[in-house]
Amino acid sequence: MTDAIPQRADLFLLTPGFEDPAFPGAVYFDRYSALLEGVLHSYPHLEERIRVHRIAFERPRAAVAALAGEQHQTLPRLVLPVGVTTEQPGPTHADRRSVAGAGAIIACLVELYGIAPPHP
Repeated sequence: MTDAIPQRADLFLLTPGFEDPAFPGAVYFDRYSALLEGVLHSYPHLEERIRVHRIAFERPRAAVAALAGEQHQTLPRLVLPVGVTTEQPGPTHADRRSVAGAGAIIACLVELYGIAPPHP
């Protein structure tokens, strides 16, 4: 739970209102980042334990690559503190495990930070 994790995790979300060159002429938001924004709003104490980075859609995403590795820039992504593990699958880079995808991140928040699980 939260008290057992001495360092802060890093959560990377996409800033809404981005353009995707693959779909010119439109502006988007990422539904999975928006879902996690809702979880953060519902559990504001999480931001005391997790640094939230809202970043641009464009790649390369240097801040993500620095913590999760060059090949793991998919967002949303939660990068756990050094030595913290989870039951959720994900790569390890520089002794930090990362988890991608809203469902896996929410499961990780339930497991490690003690929030309520989503209703089945």
